[in-house]
Amino acid sequence: MSKHRPTDISLHRLSRTLEVHFDDGVELVLPCEYLRVFSPSAEVRGHGLPEPLLVIGKQNVNIDAIEPVGQYAIKLVFDDGHDSGLYDWDFLYQLGQDYALNWSRYQQRCAMIS
Repeated sequence: MSKHRPTDISLHRLSRTLEVHFDDGVELVLPCEYLRVFSPSAEVRGHGLPEPLLVIGKQNVNIDAIEPVGQYAIKLVFDDGHDSGLYDWDFLYQLGQDYALNWSRYQQRCAMIS
């Protein structure tokens, strides 16, 4: 059972962000690029990797659809065709809480391959 439950989820296509309000008052605004490169899918997460595989070139990615999965998650369908991986409420909440750290590390990793 999830510790965190959303009360509202809104996609803002122009700014390419997903806004999520949780029942504890936390409000998250997460860029689509961030959600795409930190997807919980096996394609990105691998199997037992210490950090997600590096996914690049997703600066302009957007979300085409948000599909509910029971009472515990959503499936995000991205306009680049990626549609695997379920964003359960606790995972989505943690992505928001760890945004600054995750994004900084992602940018460092991208800089290393440039």
